[in-house]
Amino acid sequence: MVKTLNELAGELRSLIIELNSDAHNRVNFRAERYNNLKLSMDVAKEKIPHITITVGMSEGTYNINNFEKMNGSLGVDEKYVQRWFSKQGVADNLKAAWKLRIENRGKITDVE
Repeated sequence: MVKTLNELAGELRSLIIELNSDAHNRVNFRAERYNNLKLSMDVAKEKIPHITITVGMSEGTYNINNFEKMNGSLGVDEKYVQRWFSKQGVADNLKAAWKLRIENRGKITDVE
């Protein structure tokens, strides 16, 4: 079953928090910053299959075919996003979500 963008956002949030949970990073790491992490796809705005990731005031758009950055920046969080892209199933779920949005002309807000 295809995961929703909300579920994928939760996975990314969990990965970032997990990677920063060691004792070395605890002093400066603020996990609550990632409570606002959002994933979105706008098929009307951009024809290239993409995912837009928003963390606080930072936003980055990535091509879901090759995971290259198309626009914006997530600063230090980009390394976590690239690691998340390489996890098994993420690429397939993102491509399936894009396909559903194209088939429904962007009218759905999440993959069912």
